[in-house]
Amino acid sequence: MAINQQNPPKTADRTIDKFKSRLSGGIARPNLFEVVLAFPDGVVDSSVNDLDAKARFLVKAAALPASNIAPISVPFRGRTLKIAGDRTFDEWTITVINDTDFALRSSFERWMNSMSKVSDNSGTTNPEDYTRDAYVNQLGRSSVAPNSQESDQNLPVLRTYKFYSVFPTNISQLDLSYDSSDQTEEFTVTLQVQWWEAAGNGGDVA
Repeated sequence: MAINQQNPPKTADRTIDKFKSRLSGGIARPNLFEVVLAFPDGVVDSSVNDLDAKARFLVKAAALPASNIAPISVPFRGRTLKIAGDRTFDEWTITVINDTDFALRSSFERWMNSMSKVSDNSGTTNPEDYTRDAYVNQLGRSSVAPNSQESDQNLPVLRTYKFYSVFPTNISQLDLSYDSSDQTEEFTVTLQVQWWEAAGNGGDVA
């Protein structure tokens, strides 16, 4: 069976120089990012200054979200027709470096306690009171990037993901051990996401 190839690429088009020319502005780097967090009223200790800036530096790992649309399978005479179903949004997990003031960890602990107190299971019931928006900025290395804005670190923001109405459902344990020397304390936080949107060089994405 013949394969229809209209204007097949020439061998010369598959060179390393052609590959290099397709990397617009270089490559995006997974270690260049920042996370912007907001906490509900009354959660952050009044003695903590500029928790937003602390989070931008101490959140050491995060993820840009996956995109999911579940298929609906419709049987038809021995075959299956797949049509687009509902969209779903995964949990979002971040990893936080713990410093000696425990500001971020204690803020997350108070956040969860405001939703469900450890003593009697009472808590805030209005989602407007216990949810907040969060952001992940993918940063670039160049001092100038097309169609981008600068972050607080004076690096261009290549793309921003906004997570709507997030709230934490798990704060991981902090492992302590005499054997753990020359290491940093870290913990993870799992947040539920209502939905997310992305904006960058390509414009808004639903």
